[in-house]
Amino acid sequence: MQEDGGKVTDGSLLGDANGLEPGPGRVKDSGKWQKPRFSRKALMKCCLVKWIIASTQPQDKGESSDSDLELSTVRHQPEGLDQLQAQTKFTKKELQSLYRGFKNECPSGLVDEETFKSIYSQFFPQGDATTYAHFLFNAFDKDRNGSIRFEDFVIGLSVLLRGSVTEKLNWAFNLYDINKDGYITKEEMLAIMKSIYDMMGRYTYPCVRDEAPSEHVDKFFQKMDRNRDGVVTIEEFIETCQKDENIMNSMQLFENVI
Repeated sequence: MQEDGGKVTDGSLLGDANGLEPGPGRVKDSGKWQKPRFSRKALMKCCLVKWIIASTQPQDKGESSDSDLELSTVRHQPEGLDQLQAQTKFTKKELQSLYRGFKNECPSGLVDEETFKSIYSQFFPQGDATTYAHFLFNAFDKDRNGSIRFEDFVIGLSVLLRGSVTEKLNWAFNLYDINKDGYITKEEMLAIMKSIYDMMGRYTYPCVRDEAPSEHVDKFFQKMDRNRDGVVTIEEFIETCQKDENIMNSMQLFENVI
């Protein structure tokens, strides 16, 4: 990883298009990468969380947060919040806030792909977020039925924002495995990388060259495809990422494009 004036300029699995500083919590101790601890401030950097929380702002802060009252007002009722709290690393209060916002934005209790595209277009107006939003939606849409339930939404967010390194890597593999066949091809990795660069736009620092996505993919794919069979397995992906500090550092940049 090279840095220029505190800006990440290379070595990111997600590319260097955002030109942002590494996420909070990256601490090197005896050369070992330490899992970041995400504060509430870091949590609020997440586009999906900001989208949810923003919809709750006009409401009276004194409004009852009784979960039974919340659940009775929507068509699709999520699992009990206690169960979701056990499945995620969110507190019950955080889950209630997320659900209230989710309910306001998606009264049916389901979010579709067009909503994802709208969210990312708002947060990344300088670029074209359509393709990245499509890929991200498919990563959340476990059932492949064109809609995401609140349960799947927050379980995915929990992994991305507060999951272990292995959990994040498994999620990242699922994102890059576009056709969900259990392998990542160079073409799939390039498609994801290009979509991130397109979303970040041309007005980034440092400036992004047109060939940059392809160069990143060539570099990372060569590292990951250990048996040179043209595809990357989940085992190759996780093993390579865990052994490569540059890639591990880049995992902390997930919060900037989620």
